[in-house]
Amino acid sequence: MFEDLAGPIERYEWGRFQINGKVHSEDGEGVGKDIFMVENVVSAWEERKGHRVKRSMVRRALNAEVQILVIGNGANGALIVPKKTRQAIADAGIERLIIKKTPEACAEYNQLVREGKRVALLAHGTC
Repeated sequence: MFEDLAGPIERYEWGRFQINGKVHSEDGEGVGKDIFMVENVVSAWEERKGHRVKRSMVRRALNAEVQILVIGNGANGALIVPKKTRQAIADAGIERLIIKKTPEACAEYNQLVREGKRVALLAHGTC
């Protein structure tokens, strides 16, 4: 579990995010349990299929003109980001890739936003 009432991500627990006061969950609330955030705007990470992150799953982040991409690879770290995908991220000009379990990724995203960094978050809400 993660909690940071200063936000923008205020809480995370298995399958459920609270972002800027709105809940997004596996129970059908908000955009669902897998999220994409950039400039504190949250949308569904609907491209995520399975547990190997492919280039097609990060394409929106690559087009978001961010310096940093944070990937929350699940509560237990089940998502794998293969070398080929990491290279595509670097080739797109993203200066820094951070891959952490989703609670830690939420904390990292919040901190980077507060530092004024141009950052995107892709986060898997379960496994």
